[in-house]
Amino acid sequence: MTTLYGLKNCDTCKKARKWLDRFGVAHTFVDYRDEKPAPETLVAWADALGGFEAMVNKSSTTWRQLPDNRKAAASDAEWKLLLREHPQLIRRPVVVTDDGVITQGFSDNGFKKRFGVE
Repeated sequence: MTTLYGLKNCDTCKKARKWLDRFGVAHTFVDYRDEKPAPETLVAWADALGGFEAMVNKSSTTWRQLPDNRKAAASDAEWKLLLREHPQLIRRPVVVTDDGVITQGFSDNGFKKRFGVE
């Protein structure tokens, strides 16, 4: 089963969930404010998505309000701490399928390709 990680009030996550429902893709949704990802999960996502910096939504209000020293995370430990404290910084949604493939974001065409829908 596909697991969609995001925020329940995020418009992009809502669109992704509606898309999965419309095309009959079985999935579960995890709000990562309520169920914060484990540090090892964050590392697995970072490895699959091109690093911690690639995972972060740097145009978000939360990012802009962070002090500069927090934005300059230099180690995996600092990134893990930052993303566990502020999970809303993670670009959403994070999609994990049973085959272990991890992707980030939503677009109609991207999901059609990812889930083999015409």
